[in-house]
Amino acid sequence: MNKALETLKERGFFQQCTDIDGLSDLMDKESVTFYVGTDPTGPSLHIGHMVPFFALRHLREAGHCGIALIGGGTARIGDPSGKTEMRKIISYEEIDENVKRFENQLNKFIGFDGKTALLDNNKYWLADMNYIDFMRDIGSCFSVNRMLTFESYKKRMETGLSFLEFSYQLLQSYDFLKLHERHNCCLQIGGDDQWGNIVAGADLIRRKTGKQVYGLTFPLITRSDGKKMGKTEKGALFLDPTMTPVFDFFQYWRNVADADVRKFFLLFTFLPVAEIDEIMTGDINKAKERLAWEVTAVIHGKEEADKALAGAKAAFGGSGDTSSMPTKEIVSGEFQGGLGVVDLFFMSGLSATKSEARRLVQQGGAYITDNDGKERQITDIAEIVEEKDFNDKGELILRAGKKKYLRIVLQK
Repeated sequence: MNKALETLKERGFFQQCTDIDGLSDLMDKESVTFYVGTDPTGPSLHIGHMVPFFALRHLREAGHCGIALIGGGTARIGDPSGKTEMRKIISYEEIDENVKRFENQLNKFIGFDGKTALLDNNKYWLADMNYIDFMRDIGSCFSVNRMLTFESYKKRMETGLSFLEFSYQLLQSYDFLKLHERHNCCLQIGGDDQWGNIVAGADLIRRKTGKQVYGLTFPLITRSDGKKMGKTEKGALFLDPTMTPVFDFFQYWRNVADADVRKFFLLFTFLPVAEIDEIMTGDINKAKERLAWEVTAVIHGKEEADKALAGAKAAFGGSGDTSSMPTKEIVSGEFQGGLGVVDLFFMSGLSATKSEARRLVQQGGAYITDNDGKERQITDIAEIVEEKDFNDKGELILRAGKKKYLRIVLQK
């Protein structure tokens, strides 16, 4: 098998391929142009979106050319794959703003140089497309009977599938054809929920050009407990630090299950396999800390990873830089006459409601580190926190449960 494909397989980026032997032979002979697409249906990419883009970097490192296709056109419909109900329709203006955010995030991760890594947007050929001409030229190449055999459509038929969504496969297939024409793209990669769309695109190119192209999919990444990878209590693990703070992003990886550590090292870092295996022979908590730093450095940069690590050590180890911890400023006037702990945990955001904050205290999950530098458990919902409880830096540390920390800073 081609060395680049072996790398993908070894690291967990392999589920199905339309013709693995043919693709391997082609990649042995020449540099292959391939693409991966993502629809900007939200304001930020999340870590689940990034799996194919990690694969893109591995393939580019092996000498192949990757195209990141932003679905500024297909986002107007929304891919039904993997969804149990229709996606929310958003405005064209919102999609265009999301496109800019996606482009910036991907450029930071990939670094588009116009030679080994390209950026494209299917809005360029879909937005002003003539419907009659498209259906006559492209729609005639598709069998409805065959489309309904694909898993993504079969699942949705149980809950209801709109014609709008049904047409998505035609558009994604057309993307593959356009990229083949524009860039000589002959491979599409993506998650295994895209298998039907990828196969349909390869078939369309064969029908229209007589040429063979290929599709390669990756397993849908889940945690060892079977749950979807990258999901947190607050939702998806976003790349935008205003949606998922860097400290929270770091802590997600620091707290993964032992059984997931090696798999996530292989998928979400670029460390050599031999080095990963060496790390895994040591202390598992040290391995998790290294995983958290590596993934955070790849996504947010080494400086932010260092800050998150320092904040984690301050929160959990009693050392490190407390200024790197998640922080909330509260005006000193709030503490004149004292502020109840229930109100404090609510105002800090560690509890969504005052009732939740009250339960947190009653159930023994509320802690505070004040001016004596020692953490203590709060057991009385009537306890009052005053300005004198802050240390000489004007801060105190709150903890909710085992893993949620927050630094409160007095704002004069």
